[in-house]
Amino acid sequence: MIGIYMSGTGNTRHCITKLLGLLDPKAELIPLSSVNERRIVEKIQQNDVIVLAYPTQFSNVPFMVRDFIHRNPDIWSGKKVFCMTTMGAFSGDGTGCSARPLRKHGAEIIGGMQIRMPDAVCDSKLLKKSLEENRRIIREADQKIEGIAKDILENGKYPKEGISFPAHVIGLLGQRLWFHGKTNGYSRKLKISDACVGCGLCSKNCPMKNLMIQDGKAVSRDRCTMCYQCISTCPKHAITLLGKEVQEQCRFEKYV
Repeated sequence: MIGIYMSGTGNTRHCITKLLGLLDPKAELIPLSSVNERRIVEKIQQNDVIVLAYPTQFSNVPFMVRDFIHRNPDIWSGKKVFCMTTMGAFSGDGTGCSARPLRKHGAEIIGGMQIRMPDAVCDSKLLKKSLEENRRIIREADQKIEGIAKDILENGKYPKEGISFPAHVIGLLGQRLWFHGKTNGYSRKLKISDACVGCGLCSKNCPMKNLMIQDGKAVSRDRCTMCYQCISTCPKHAITLLGKEVQEQCRFEKYV
């Protein structure tokens, strides 16, 4: 078993780490990034069971994840894949959106799990909650993961959240049709203000290497995957995407 994950603010990393720690403590966890894609492909080829985890974006899979799946169609045949998504409030068929293309490439989808976690969009007031409320959400997520892991280990029963046809309809009508333009490719809309001091933290951590430092300031290209890692870690609050200013920095570590 191997875990492949995309995580910007730490929510998804926490969930897949906890799940695999319960199912198979020896399982390797690898973050999805353009830098280590070849290694990820090799690891998938060497393992029969893959847990694929990512945050839901407008009831869809981050384009970075879909892009990886479609660029490597031959590695999925015969693999058993468990899809895991994290969500701020609503997912619909967040797992189903990766399950469907994976099936087309020959994978067996053994289950799907959708977990509510603290909101990661830190440049918008939408879904903002108190520190205690976010801690409660994490406690409930941990309890859910523990229960599902127990069911898998004792009964071989995987949850099927988000991969049914009704879930597909809910996700499609609930968000995806209305926000398709935000998730149908990499974003060009990352904004960097004059507050940037060129510290390089964003360019170092970006999974797509979409950011670089030029003339002492961060510069964005057109391959933002909306993970919010740069926005949530910028010490000067200089980067935004959906909103016009940073409301709070939503790192998972803030809530534990």
